[in-house]
Order: sequence, then C-alpha cells, then structure tokens
Amino acid sequence: MVKAIVGANWGDEGKGKITDMLGQESDIIVRFQGGSNAGHTIINNYGKFALHLLPSGVFYDHTTSVIGNGVALNIPYLFNEIKSLVDRGVPEPKILVSDRAQIMMPYHILFDQYEEERLGGKSFGSTKSGIAPFYSDKYAKIGFQVSELFDEEALREKVERVCELKNVILEHLYHKPALNPDELFNLLIDYRNMVEPYVCDVSAFLHQAMKEGKNILLEGQLGALKDPDFGIYPMVTSSSTLAAYGAIGAGIPAYEIKNVITVAKAYSSAVGAGEFVSEIFGEEADELRRRGGDGGEYGATTGRPRRMGWFDAVATRYGCRMQGATEVALTVLDVLGYLEELPVCVGYEIDGVVTKDFPTTVKLAKAKPVYEVLPGWKQEIRGIKKYEDLPENCRKYIEFIEKEIEVPITLVSNGPGRDEIIKR
Repeated sequence: MVKAIVGANWGDEGKGKITDMLGQESDIIVRFQGGSNAGHTIINNYGKFALHLLPSGVFYDHTTSVIGNGVALNIPYLFNEIKSLVDRGVPEPKILVSDRAQIMMPYHILFDQYEEERLGGKSFGSTKSGIAPFYSDKYAKIGFQVSELFDEEALREKVERVCELKNVILEHLYHKPALNPDELFNLLIDYRNMVEPYVCDVSAFLHQAMKEGKNILLEGQLGALKDPDFGIYPMVTSSSTLAAYGAIGAGIPAYEIKNVITVAKAYSSAVGAGEFVSEIFGEEADELRRRGGDGGEYGATTGRPRRMGWFDAVATRYGCRMQGATEVALTVLDVLGYLEELPVCVGYEIDGVVTKDFPTTVKLAKAKPVYEVLPGWKQEIRGIKKYEDLPENCRKYIEFIEKEIEVPITLVSNGPGRDEIIKR
C-alpha cells in the first residue's frame, strides 16, 4: 500500500508531525523531491528535531528511510544529519540512497547566493540552499548523478567540462572566483566514499517491497502552491511538490499511490515571497505568529518569521485538488483558542468579480479576500482526545472548512506532540 503525505498550501503545514505519526504504520518512508531547503519539525521521546533531508520516519527502528531519485542530494548535509541524530541517542537509522539521485554541488549554493545578490530587491526569496541552480543543471543535463561517482575517468572529464562552463558565468556575470576542477574532483571522490554504503537501485527495492505488501509512505516537501507548474509561479520551488510526482521521484508506477493525505493548517502561513491573499499584518499577525506552531511561526530552515494569514479556503481547495487529496489532516488548531472571531477566506474578488477558483499569479496579484466570519471557542483544546469533546464552535469551524475544501478532514492536530491528534 502506497500513501503520499503532501502539503495543501505554501509549505510549513505541519507535515513532519503527521509523517512521524504515520511512520508507525509504515515499513518504508521515501523523500521524493526537494532538498535540504525545507525543514520538518518533529517532537518525540528523543527531543525536538528539525529534519531537512532525512524522511521524518527515521526515529522508528522498523522503518527504512529512502532518499529517492527526485531529491537534491546534499551528501555532507545528509551525513551530518544522520550523525546529529545518533549523537542525541537516536538509534542509527536504516537509510537507502537512489543511485539515480543527483548531487547538490557546493557551487549550486554559491550560485544561489550570487544570483539573489545580483537580483537585489527583485529576488525570489530563495532559502539560498542551491535548489534552483541544482534543478537547472539537472534539466540542462550537466548535473552529477550518484551513479557517475563510480566511474572515475568519465567523472574527471565531466568535471572539467562543467567547470569550464561555470567559470565563464562566475567571471563575467558574478565577478567571483573560478572553480578548480581538481579540487572539485577530489571532493566528489570524498562524497562517493561517504555515500557508497547506502547506494542502491531504489526503484527495484520499492518494486520488491510492493510485491511483499509493505506499507510505503511518500513524503513531500513544501506544498501545492509552491509547485513550479501549478503554484504561484515564479515564486515557487524548482521541483514538483505534488503527490503525482511522488511516483516519478521514487520510481514507482503512478497507479500504486492509493491514498493522498494532504496537510492543511487551521490558519495560513508562508515563508518567502509571493502572492498571499489572506495575509494579515501588524499586531494581529504578530500575535498569531507568536502563538503559532511550536515556539512560534519561524522557518525551520531559515529562521525567517513566517507571513501569517487567515484560513484560505480558495487556495486550500485548489491545493487539495491538485494533490488529489483523499483525506485532509488539519494542523495547529489549538493555536486559535485565543480568538473571539475567526475569519475564513471563502472567495477572491478580482476586478469587482468574486471567484471561488484559484487563479494564475497575474490575476492573483489583484485578488482581495472575501471573508466569512465564524465565532471563536475561546478555550484551550490541547489534551482533548475525542472529536465530540471539542467545543461546539471548534467543531463548527472544522466542519465549515471541510465543506469548503470538499475533502474529508480525518485528522485534527491539537498540539505539537506526536500523540496530540484527534482521529475522526
């Protein structure tokens, strides 16, 4: 059985906790896209962790964690992440890395920084972790695949060729120091030695696991609105954030994905630039940010304060549709207990016309939110285990959202801990 767990919005929906929870019933957990540019925060018996490359199932001794071919593989980062877990008393996780994954190079990170610097005020709000240059190179066919590390002669020739190209840009566009092919080659040999014990044909491994009836969980990064095709282009990431891409990024048939759990927040938040219709500002935003998440709404990777907004039913319904959501997990509901009233964005007004469909970015820039206001429940709901025990206005809020997004809400998270969840 293959399930995917993905985000409905701009990322930061609280997928880490839900993945960690679903990890209990999974045999294999696969990261299928993105790199170390997003963080999943997890709180369990070992403590509080922010994972970046490792799947959120690494805390269980019965799971195998897989880095799929669609991931931007930062090899030293992966090793430091494994080491930091083991140093804190977590048992050494079982990890497999696809021989078809591509390698995040140190110059990708430099190019990301140089480009943001060059763009100045017109930048994309990148996390500067090399993601756009990495995927650009992958599709321009000048990236390095893990499998290529094992043929030294061909590798050396390719390193020289790539450096030639990169050095023209470094010298003439960015006015920065050139790359040294010998240093780069030696670095790749170090990378090979680090990654060799974990490398395997992941697609074949998953094929066998499916034959044996194993439970496989595909873990996505960011959310539907950051997808390069269907998100708020160009303020998007560079790999597909949709569950459908999980089949490609892991190397399995599309029809194997039977269940798509899409995670949505009970309010909105976003890191980085881009259109965000239900955004709020000032004291109202500060208070929600301060109370939000666990220890406040700040990016798990960058520490940047997240942009805050009310629940956006237009964006979330669209996100669920693009993900092919079969069920929704609603997170951080406990945060909203301080509010007298809860605005929900149910439509966008664009040039005087109200729409319920999520538009392209050009139109999105003109959209104004249309709110429906629901009464708050004014109490702490952490610790409640049964849906029936939630305050009436809290249940009404959930049911209102469910009706708007047109997908059943099966999980309601009412606290950061692994067990603070209500199953409906």
